[in-house]
Amino acid sequence: MANTLNLIFKRSLQLVGLLTFSVALIYPVASEAATAKRQVVKKSQATKTVSKKVVSSRKSVRFVAKSPRKPVIVAIPARPSFGQIAGLHGAQDPLDLKSSVALVIDQDTHEVLFSKNDQAVLPIASLTKLMTGMIISGAQLPMDENITITQDDVDTEKGSSSRLRVGSSLTRGELLHLALMSSENRAAHALGRTYPGGMASFVNLMNAKARMLGMKGTRYVEPTGLSSQNQSSAQDLATLVNAAHADPVLRELSTSTGYQVAVGRQTLQYNNTNRLVKNPDWDIGLQKTGYISEAGQCLVMQTKIAGRKLIMVFLDSAGKLSRLGDAERVRRWVESQPVNVPKISAAGRASNG
Repeated sequence: MANTLNLIFKRSLQLVGLLTFSVALIYPVASEAATAKRQVVKKSQATKTVSKKVVSSRKSVRFVAKSPRKPVIVAIPARPSFGQIAGLHGAQDPLDLKSSVALVIDQDTHEVLFSKNDQAVLPIASLTKLMTGMIISGAQLPMDENITITQDDVDTEKGSSSRLRVGSSLTRGELLHLALMSSENRAAHALGRTYPGGMASFVNLMNAKARMLGMKGTRYVEPTGLSSQNQSSAQDLATLVNAAHADPVLRELSTSTGYQVAVGRQTLQYNNTNRLVKNPDWDIGLQKTGYISEAGQCLVMQTKIAGRKLIMVFLDSAGKLSRLGDAERVRRWVESQPVNVPKISAAGRASNG
């Protein structure tokens, strides 16, 4: 019996030892596997983090690559005026005017006080509208008659803009006011288009009026001045200003400083294109400005300086404000002279004739 118990005890010890050995063998493998798993997880997370950084970096690179480039501004040289092409800007004068053509005349005595290329025939731009106004005013058409702006009045010559949209309806008087004061092209075109007999008849009347006034170097092809084929000389334009000044309607509308018109639900504010009409140093009885690239900056005025009524014509001025600067130079020169102002020509010679 005792031997049997000893045998069982020994086998039990052997079994426990075997189990302990087995656990010792298995546990390190499991521990290594767990450690390896943690390492794999960490490596995977690290890989994802690095991957995100790479993707983010790539996205950043792609974004920079797709960012818009700054526009390249190419300077387009201005189209030379007819006066520049003809070399008229080379003429020198004692007042150093920027206009290649200039003429100053005493309105009462017709004495020429200043002249510079005054016989040159050049495009006259919106100075054309003075003749347009003379025809409309002289026809004594009803000024309260409504006229609608149509597609025909849209500028296809120069592509200029206008606040008078197609379909806008204004009276003839309002259109005439805007044409003379603000040089509104659609207004001027609508006036010619709706004239009895149509546009062709209106243009014929413009040219007939010019011939009647003795404006031999003048030609009109349309009523706005957008066409460079509308041409005249300083001498002819002085004649036109003198005739237009006799019409009180043209005097009032051309020197108006501002005007409002109701177009549909809108009220549009228009201002005079000649800032000198607001200047207290100036007494202007009639004026008109004009510009297209072929004509340069243009200005005609009837004004009173040092007690004398003068007609001034400036054509083909190079800068936007230079035509006004030329007018100021002439005014200061007249004011600084004795009562009998000597005549000055572009050559700089003075005479009393």
